[in-house]
Amino acid sequence: MHTLHAIIIAIIEGITEFLPVSSTGHISIARRILHEEGDFSKLFEVVIQFGAILSVVVLYWRRFFDFKKFSFYIKLIIALIPAVIFGVLLKKHIDEMLDNIVVICSVLVLGGVILLFVDKWFQKPVIDKEENITYKHAFIIGSYQVLSILFPGLSRSAATIVGGMQQKLTRRVAAEFSFFLAVPTMFAATVKSLYDMYKKNPHVLNTGNLNILLLGSAIAFIVAIIAIKFFITYLQKHGFRLFGWYRIIVGITILILIFTGVI
Repeated sequence: MHTLHAIIIAIIEGITEFLPVSSTGHISIARRILHEEGDFSKLFEVVIQFGAILSVVVLYWRRFFDFKKFSFYIKLIIALIPAVIFGVLLKKHIDEMLDNIVVICSVLVLGGVILLFVDKWFQKPVIDKEENITYKHAFIIGSYQVLSILFPGLSRSAATIVGGMQQKLTRRVAAEFSFFLAVPTMFAATVKSLYDMYKKNPHVLNTGNLNILLLGSAIAFIVAIIAIKFFITYLQKHGFRLFGWYRIIVGITILILIFTGVI
């Protein structure tokens, strides 16, 4: 992978990972435009997602390292279970969908339409603290995360935030729990991707490529910190409509470019 391409993709990842616009969709589009379609490029996509996710641990370190509140960790494990099960059972389906840019863009558009109405659907939240999220709430939110696995381009962040709001969480608490859940989710995905790559082609994990992975992860981490702060502030004040329109415009634009042969 060209270093400049790695930097561009990492910046895109950092910006989009926590916004409800689908980082996977954006990176898949970027990789196609930049002609980065090999095995390492796909591995790079997963690993830098974990780099971006680590920004959550830094920004919310008091929550992650407060070992007196053990229930916090139990909730994350419970919420992770559905994604692990479906991720293992449907790996072939997931890989095929990730390579289908038309499907990804179509899901971007449909997800955008949904976001236009989310704020009206869930107007009376009652859970304004993470401590009040029950194990049942956690499992249901985790089940929503499965939708982003089945339909690349939907956005893991969007699915879990909407799932949280459906369970009566405020927008802020739903977003923060979505961030927390991303940590074990992407850790598991990164470890599995590295292991699979090592089994398939260990030579890909050479010094040069490892340096690219570290560079991309570091950039995604720094950009993601800025994106999280922006998103939480914006979401509390304005809701999801802007992100919905953005998804629709981007998805339709890329579909037009694909069907006209531009990309």
